[in-house]
Amino acid sequence: MELHFDAVYYEPQALDYPLGKELRKKYEDLPWIPIESHNRIPELSSSENREFGKLKQHLVLGIRKTHKYVENHKVSDWLVPYTSSGCRAMCLYCYLVCNYNKCSYLRLFVNREQMMEKLLKTAAAAPRPQTFEIGSNSDLVLENVVTGNLPWTIERFAAEGRGKITFPTKFDMVKPLLNLDHRGKTIFRMSVNPPEIIRRVEIGTSPLEARIRAANEMAQAGYPVGLLIAPVILLEGWKEMYAELIETLADSLCDEIKRSGFLEIILMTYSFVQNAINTEAFPNAPNIFDRSLMTGRGRGKYCYRNEVRAEAEAFLREQIESKLKMPILYIA
Repeated sequence: MELHFDAVYYEPQALDYPLGKELRKKYEDLPWIPIESHNRIPELSSSENREFGKLKQHLVLGIRKTHKYVENHKVSDWLVPYTSSGCRAMCLYCYLVCNYNKCSYLRLFVNREQMMEKLLKTAAAAPRPQTFEIGSNSDLVLENVVTGNLPWTIERFAAEGRGKITFPTKFDMVKPLLNLDHRGKTIFRMSVNPPEIIRRVEIGTSPLEARIRAANEMAQAGYPVGLLIAPVILLEGWKEMYAELIETLADSLCDEIKRSGFLEIILMTYSFVQNAINTEAFPNAPNIFDRSLMTGRGRGKYCYRNEVRAEAEAFLREQIESKLKMPILYIA
């Protein structure tokens, strides 16, 4: 898969780094537009909601200055700011839109050595081995198509790191990762959803069949592998769609994943910001905000009501127990 951009917005200092120089050459035929900060590009932030898809065609280069880790209590112990934020895909529920609004386009940070040094030092100093989530702000498999950062990250941490790193993805471009010396220190997590939701809601991501194939390949290459059924979206006919998804997983996942893998299940959270953008940028897309099922969750966010969540959780647990028999780490 090759990503095509229409322009590069860049902090001039980014070109002082090896990755910045590499990308300058790689995209030398594109317009390069200097900016003061990757966090503040007025001509983009002032765009209309309907231009959301167009903004996703831009690439932004900068230097990451925020390196604060956030404690986490799921698969990882810490959420780590890493080599990118935002994404090229246009999932209608994307939580990055809550953080960045229209400016959830792909931003690459060229100072990867600085980020890795902090990661290695933090891991070494911890009282026990930790797991670090390096993909909470972007999709690193997609980013890797542009930067090639993942092989460097995986092998560097394998050689020098203590504990594990992990990242989720909705993409299948894992071939560059299969023959790496990962030493079991990278937990690969593939996000899955029913095919109709992937096609109509997770716009620009890999189809389910390709995602399952990629997860199998990673497991067979010796990586610890988990699956996220996320986010669960309760559209009309959701029980039939998710029952079929779980049957497909039971039929298609390799023995390595079934034997040692795990599941994360996350029900959708939505927001006023997402709804405003989706209404204008994707007028023909399905409406995933259902007032009859959802309730306010503070600061313009919505989640499924408690009784609705309870029904969905019970249904999914029953389906997984009867068909897939993989452990569920949590349902959120």
